[in-house]
Amino acid sequence: MELKVNSQQIDQFIASQIAEWPMAAGNFEALKGVKVKEVALPGWTVKVQFNPARIVSSSAKVDAKSLKERKCFLCKENRPEVQRGIDYGKYTILINPFPIFPRHLTIPDRSHTDQLISGRIADMMTLAAQLDEYTVFYNGPRCGASAPDHMHFQAGNSDFLTLGEALESADLKTVATDGDAVLAVVDSLPLKVFVIDATDPAAGERLFDRLYRAIPVPEGEKEPMMNLLCFATPAGVRLVVIPRKRHRPSFYGTEGEGTMLLSPASVDMGGVFITPLEKDFNALDADKILQVLDELCLSASEINEIAQNVQ
Repeated sequence: MELKVNSQQIDQFIASQIAEWPMAAGNFEALKGVKVKEVALPGWTVKVQFNPARIVSSSAKVDAKSLKERKCFLCKENRPEVQRGIDYGKYTILINPFPIFPRHLTIPDRSHTDQLISGRIADMMTLAAQLDEYTVFYNGPRCGASAPDHMHFQAGNSDFLTLGEALESADLKTVATDGDAVLAVVDSLPLKVFVIDATDPAAGERLFDRLYRAIPVPEGEKEPMMNLLCFATPAGVRLVVIPRKRHRPSFYGTEGEGTMLLSPASVDMGGVFITPLEKDFNALDADKILQVLDELCLSASEINEIAQNVQ
C-alpha cells in the first residue's frame, strides 16, 4: 500500500502535540522571540538565529563512549509518553521538542539502526514530494547529527531556509542524467553542492548512488560526510547534496578567546546558522561564516573532481 501524508495533516499534528506537551509548547513559543539577523554572502544571504534551547544539540557529545552511556531518545521506549507519532512505513513522524523551525519534525526509523543514508534516498524524496511545504533533511553521523546511532531525518517549513532561493539563480552544470532526472554541480556559491532534480524517486536514488560512490569516505567513517536537503519544486523534487570534510570548525568550544559553540548541520548549510550563545550570535559575521564553510565543506576544485569521478 502506498504511504500517504500531506503538509496540512502534519500541521494539524504539530498543533495537537503543542496543545498536549507543555515543554514542547514552551520551546515553540520561545521561537517567536528569538533574535535573527541577515548576513550577505556572495550570491547568497544567510540568517543567524540566537536560539538558547538548541544548546542541547550544539553541545551534544557524539563520541562512541557517550552514545553507549545514554539512552537513545529516538527509540519509542525512551520517548516521553506525551510524544505521539504518525507511522509512515518504517519511520515515525514526530515533532521536534527543541525546534529551530516554526514547524519542526524528527522522523526516526522505527528500529534502532545507525545513521546511514544509503538505500534511503527514494524514501526521502517521496516524503519531500508529499510534504510539499517542508524541507526534509539528513545530517551525517559527524555532520551535525546529535543521534548518530539512530537513523532519522528531520523536516521543517521550506520558507525558512535560504539556500533553495540562491540555487534558483545559480549556474547548475550537468554531471549525469537518468531518464528525466539530472545530477548537477554548483560551484559558484560560497557553499559548493550537488543538486539532483527528479520526478521519479527511484531515478533520483540511482543518480545519488552514483554520486555517493564517487565521494571519498574518510578513514574511520562508514559513509561519505554530508548533509542533505530535499524539497518539492514545481517540476518535481530537488535533492541538495552538501559534501563535508570536517565535523566542527577549528574554533568550536566554550572556553578561550575566539571560540564559538557552533556545530553546523543541514539547517546551517541551508542558510540559517544556529547560535545557542548570544555572544556567538553577535560575533558571527560574513567573514566567520565563510571561514566555517571553507573549513567544513569542499572547495570548487574538490567538488569538480568528484563530479569527474561519477560513473
